[in-house]
Amino acid sequence: MNQQLASCIADYQSRINHHLEQVLAAQGATEPQLLAAMRHGLLLGGKRIRPLLVYLVGQLNDADNQALDAAAAAVECIHAYSLIHDDLPAMDDDDLRRGQPTCHKAFDEATAILAGDALQSLAFSLIADAPVSDQQKVMMLRVLSQAAGYQGMCGGQAIDIVSTNQKISLQQLEQLHQHKTGALIKAAIMLGAICGNIAQSEQQALSAYADALGLAFQVRDDILDIISDTDTLGKPQGSDQALNKSTYPSLLGLQGAIDKAESLGKEALQALERLPYNSQMLALLADYVVHRNN
Repeated sequence: MNQQLASCIADYQSRINHHLEQVLAAQGATEPQLLAAMRHGLLLGGKRIRPLLVYLVGQLNDADNQALDAAAAAVECIHAYSLIHDDLPAMDDDDLRRGQPTCHKAFDEATAILAGDALQSLAFSLIADAPVSDQQKVMMLRVLSQAAGYQGMCGGQAIDIVSTNQKISLQQLEQLHQHKTGALIKAAIMLGAICGNIAQSEQQALSAYADALGLAFQVRDDILDIISDTDTLGKPQGSDQALNKSTYPSLLGLQGAIDKAESLGKEALQALERLPYNSQMLALLADYVVHRNN
């Protein structure tokens, strides 16, 4: 990884982790086990790519730091909730996440379900309390709710479930991942843009960047499921094959999937060229997503 990007990621990981600690500490002691499960799902590792995107995009146009903290925490709460629920026996039935027992293994299924539910609700509360205008709040709530719900992540997960053990086309696979993975990545970018009052024409370029980046992220995930190992990934290697899921390597072959990721990376960089800002860190991040090892 580029050293400048590595330093940037480390700084923002520290920042968002500290802020998430504060957010959880402010929740009180209503039910300690549920709060512990929320903490387990939210704070045990993670690359924090989505919060990073909020910060990088928002600071293109000097967004308020506290507004970015709220938006970054909100999108990570949604991401954490989705992982907790994805790992449940009724979904992907995984025992390991980020090198740790999944939430339902560390606690129990009922607590894991409630932890995910509580994190989802917390995300919208954070946006509602963000130090931005009411108009910005409405736009941010719309972006996040659409990305998390039927038109985004949940819809993508449903497509994934019905597609298991089925042969689907490349177009259908792309639709699946544009919803399941890409929607929340795009939401992070749009939340940063809204916090930074970035012009609509410039948001279109960021939207194109987001579409390419989100799909590249999933293509690389599919590749790593084949070429990496459980210790490096922090989750079971080969789980897609074990569950007989359609993936980019299964449809394109391993080299074809690698080529696809490279092509998407170039699309992301081309979109950034349309912006009147210094977008070097977003360009470095696109390269990292395409070539990452975990």
